Amino acid sequence: MTHSIKKTGTLYLIPCTLGDTPAEQVLPQYVINIARRLNYFVVEQAKTARQFLSALRPEQPIQSLHFNSLNQHTATDELESFLAPLLAGHDLGVISEAGCPGIADPGADLVSLAHRKGIRVVPLVGPSSILLALMASGLNGQCFAFQGYLPIEEAERKKSIGALEMESAKRNQTQMFIETPYRNERLFAALLATCRPQTLLCIATDITLDSEDIQTLSVALWKTRPAPALNKRPSLFLMLAVR
Repeated sequence: MTHSIKKTGTLYLIPCTLGDTPAEQVLPQYVINIARRLNYFVVEQAKTARQFLSALRPEQPIQSLHFNSLNQHTATDELESFLAPLLAGHDLGVISEAGCPGIADPGADLVSLAHRKGIRVVPLVGPSSILLALMASGLNGQCFAFQGYLPIEEAERKKSIGALEMESAKRNQTQMFIETPYRNERLFAALLATCRPQTLLCIATDITLDSEDIQTLSVALWKTRPAPALNKRPSLFLMLAVR
């Protein structure tokens, strides 16, 4: 008597657009095809995930798709249940709010658990604002660090910027960070007030959108220019201290 072994599904990490850019402009067709056929998803916000998938024209009615939400409010003990479709043999897709799942994204916790369960994880090709900004910055792409969000409180933020600038100079390391879009302009002002004149600063805004703007200048030169319009526009900040 032979016993069949139940095959687990595959966990696909599905990048999504960084804004209202048509998916066909930033996602390969094979990625779109995979997303179209899946029935189970783990996403940050179900509403925006449905909008993204609807634009891809999924094979099944959008109402029949299954979504679990994974965000900063998700309890760790819920993650196990999110893998149930995979253990039952169904493929499952992870979708971030923007860009690539698992990069500055809570999806990394689910991916880690999937590895511990022996589930196959497949990353798919798509836009990453972090890598695209680094590529376009002209700063050091051999040694870099993504720091996430800097402190909000002014004194702590200034201290953090100074420490990152010192580390950048010591290691010739590009430092990358982000801010909530409505606080972008305050962070930009703090960088100009804190960093040395020769430090290079790249501001990468609205990446992949028609309004995309990426500029790298020294802090001294930034101070001579009109401040960029950053309010409520997704932006990345990259710094490289010149020794």
